[in-house]
Amino acid sequence: MLLIHCPYCDAERPELEFRYGGEAHVARPADPAAVDDSAGRLPVFPTNPRGLLAERWRHVAGCGRFFNCLRDTVSDRILTTYKAGEPRPERIAQGGAQ
Repeated sequence: MLLIHCPYCDAERPELEFRYGGEAHVARPADPAAVDDSAGRLPVFPTNPRGLLAERWRHVAGCGRFFNCLRDTVSDRILTTYKAGEPRPERIAQGGAQ
């Protein structure tokens, strides 16, 4: 089972306590009314890269807060987690410190 570190609770908890919230740091339009949303939603196209991906997660069975993480999509290993609103870490410590 995947263990995820919640940066707000400062604890590692099982993946079952969390919900995936999509890709993190996605630029949204400043004026959503100016976007043609004939399909009823804003056009968001996930990048789905092979390697590091910044993601949003929510600790639904804990503090209920959203946070971000860097996950390797090849190994499914979470390298680090960080609070919402913080910038994406530029460098990850050797060993994937959280």
